[in-house]
Amino acid sequence: MEAATTTNAPSSSPPRSLWASLWEAIRGSHQDYTAGSLNRAILLLAVPMVLEMVLESLFAVVDVFWVGRLGANAIATVGLTESLLSLIFAVGIGLSMSTTAMVARRIGEKDPEGAAVAGVQAIVLGLITSVAIGIPCFIYAADMLRLMGASPEIVATGSGYARIALGGSGAILMLFLNNAIFRGAGDAAIAMRLLWVSNIINLVLDPLFIFGWGPVPRMGVTGAALATFTGRSIGVAYQFYRLLRGSERIRILTKQIRVDFRVLWRLVRVSLTGILQFAIAHTSWIGLVRIVSVFGAAALAGYTIAIRIVVFVILPSWGLSNAAATLVGQNLGASKPERAEQAVWRTGFYNMLFLGSVGLFFVFFAEPIVRLFTQDPAVIPLAAKCLRIVSYGYVFYAWGMVLTQSFNGAGDTWTPTLINLGCFWLFEIPLAYFLGRTLGYGPPGIFWAMAIAFSVMSMVSAWLFRRGTWKLKRV
Repeated sequence: MEAATTTNAPSSSPPRSLWASLWEAIRGSHQDYTAGSLNRAILLLAVPMVLEMVLESLFAVVDVFWVGRLGANAIATVGLTESLLSLIFAVGIGLSMSTTAMVARRIGEKDPEGAAVAGVQAIVLGLITSVAIGIPCFIYAADMLRLMGASPEIVATGSGYARIALGGSGAILMLFLNNAIFRGAGDAAIAMRLLWVSNIINLVLDPLFIFGWGPVPRMGVTGAALATFTGRSIGVAYQFYRLLRGSERIRILTKQIRVDFRVLWRLVRVSLTGILQFAIAHTSWIGLVRIVSVFGAAALAGYTIAIRIVVFVILPSWGLSNAAATLVGQNLGASKPERAEQAVWRTGFYNMLFLGSVGLFFVFFAEPIVRLFTQDPAVIPLAAKCLRIVSYGYVFYAWGMVLTQSFNGAGDTWTPTLINLGCFWLFEIPLAYFLGRTLGYGPPGIFWAMAIAFSVMSMVSAWLFRRGTWKLKRV
């Protein structure tokens, strides 16, 4: 057993080819991630998590691809609604982050029943939160658009989209939470397949609902929200089926479907900080959208398209970060903090190679990429400039994503919360306003503020990670 504690120890399984390992990662692996080859553990976890996030990003890209055919007001509707949805994403990510940490720690301790109990409490918390958020958002969706600075034309066009997207946000929360249970348990391939189901449905329904066909009426931008909600809801139903059916790593038994207030409170305590952490980060996007909206519908549409493209590559990169979080949680649970730390540095390096290559591609081909989503001559140059400027910070942000998720995987949610508060609200928003409005650089100044803030966040995260206090956290 001592040999298994080092990252250079040989795996208990015979050597495999890269393609065989990739296939195993997609099909689902039952390896113990607290022992054996660390590179193989990263590969087996990261591949399905990256593919999962690619599929999640397709929701955003497919919507804006079809909505782009409806004009600048329709695109602006999606942008404003997505900025409001960022608050709901913050809640979903905060809850799922603490769920992954707790489930992973129990799996690392070889306590699958404790992992299942933690998963049930996460589901209970998610259902309560979904109702509390969804009902008022459905009722006041149009008013929320007005508060974001939407013109009367945008409100008229997009109130139906906002009502479905915001009111049906429970599907987003539960999709995030249930997949967090699978990820924490190491069943990343199941989480990936669940999003396959959701995205195939969304891909088919999006153009059908937006433009209409046969007996299906043309619903315009509202149809995009309905298609996404339908795809996600069916995916959630499939998640519950798989959790009850079980896997080799985790299964929720009927006797475990109960409220355990001790575990629930512990989950709530960690989740509140996680929600605050991601609320700080995501609400900064609302601040940026509010500043951009001053420059008109074309600037807002350009920003929306560029950010959707950015999200398309950031989410797969986030998949690598999730792999690091799972490895940290499971290895800390197995009392192997040094292995956890090495997993983070290696994953960060791989993420830098991936995201840096993508950023370089975007710098040279920003305009042709943007033209895939819109032909509006007023929107294209702004979207291309936003995509190009934000890409300059990708190498730094690759490290920042892995490091902050590693804090979360250890259950240390306060450190990234304070980082986000300082870098985004106390630095990025004032800098965006100063460059964009005070100095008169307009939208490009706002885009530069984003790239600079992400880079600063990454450097601060690396400094704090090296201190190592995250290794002492208990969840």
